[in-house]
Amino acid sequence: MRKLVLPLWLAAALSSPVCVFAQAYAPAPQIYQTTATPVADDVATLTLDAALARASAGSFSLSAAGLEVEAADGAVMQAQVRPNPEFATSVEDTRRDSRSTTAQFNIPVELGGKRAARMTASELGRDVAAAQLNTVRAQLRADVIAAFFDVLIAQERVKLSRASASLAAQGVRIAGRRVEAGKISPVEELKARVEQANAELGVTEAQAALESAKYTLTALWGATTSSFTDVGGDLDALPERPAPALLLQALAESPEMVAGRLESDRRRAMIEVERSKRYPDITFSAGAKRNNELGVTQAIVGVSIPLPVFDRNQGNLYEALKRADKAQDEYQATQVRLAADLRRAANELGVSRTSVQTLRSAILPAAEQAFDAASRGFEAGKFNFLEVLDAQRTLFQARLRYLDLLAKTYQAAANIDRILGR
Repeated sequence: MRKLVLPLWLAAALSSPVCVFAQAYAPAPQIYQTTATPVADDVATLTLDAALARASAGSFSLSAAGLEVEAADGAVMQAQVRPNPEFATSVEDTRRDSRSTTAQFNIPVELGGKRAARMTASELGRDVAAAQLNTVRAQLRADVIAAFFDVLIAQERVKLSRASASLAAQGVRIAGRRVEAGKISPVEELKARVEQANAELGVTEAQAALESAKYTLTALWGATTSSFTDVGGDLDALPERPAPALLLQALAESPEMVAGRLESDRRRAMIEVERSKRYPDITFSAGAKRNNELGVTQAIVGVSIPLPVFDRNQGNLYEALKRADKAQDEYQATQVRLAADLRRAANELGVSRTSVQTLRSAILPAAEQAFDAASRGFEAGKFNFLEVLDAQRTLFQARLRYLDLLAKTYQAAANIDRILGR
């Protein structure tokens, strides 16, 4: 009977040969990819490292962010080029003897630092795209870790529900024997069968939740179906993070904060781009004119300067100024939001870790002892079956709460790493 009481998920040996959680928080390589390929599930037991590798290779969100960086490279390339020269020709009079033909080159010259301002803004745009890629990578990594441990905990829920169903079936057998012996009422056996039916429903629900968790995990690397049997990891190694004050100190270098800061810089650079457009560009012209009537060829030299009387780019400059202010406000808002999210996640992690340790060390052993004592007392005729059911439900609820707190612990740790980009 004691073996039936012990949680199966605490007795099973997990298949991962190393501490999976420690591997989960190794720094991600700072590279990006340009294409994503959905990865097929072809393993029986999936490790966290394998899940992260699959997501890195198959995530369309990550590949899209990588392509954005490459597109920004094209913008930098384009910003470096100078305006093309222009060749123009014209003919006066269609009669051959009196025809005049003009051919000339027009060479525009940018003034006001337009090219330098344009290059600075485009390079900052590329930096923003790279920072956003790091943000997407951090988000993907956190999502994979959270989904992986959701599957791992869902597996433990299935084991727990099966253990509960086994206990309920054992209770039905014991109640049946005591009814046959005339020691208890048949109503007690009926109660035991109702409890068994509820436990079997719990198994079905737990299995459905496990399949849903698997689908969520496999979707992160672009797969539509899951064929791996289970995931391997260590739930006993609870995640640890530094104190909230130290986490907040690292917030300034998080990918999202870096992206916001670079976007603010890019918007300020766009102000200089629009300001440089207030200065008109000069076009130099050089060519020749052939006059057939006079039989002479004349050189042509000219300069063209637009007069900024009406259009001084004032509207675009005003827009750039306001968008720069907006980017700065958005950066400050992001800082406040991430700081609040980080404090909340750190608080949830601390509370969940403490609760898990309390359940593991005190509440679960006491609930198991109470159920074991009630079961032995019922077999000896000292307790009625209602007391056994009550002890069994208490134990089952304690185990469920333990798994819920484990899920919150890993989710909080994943949120911290997502915010800080670790």
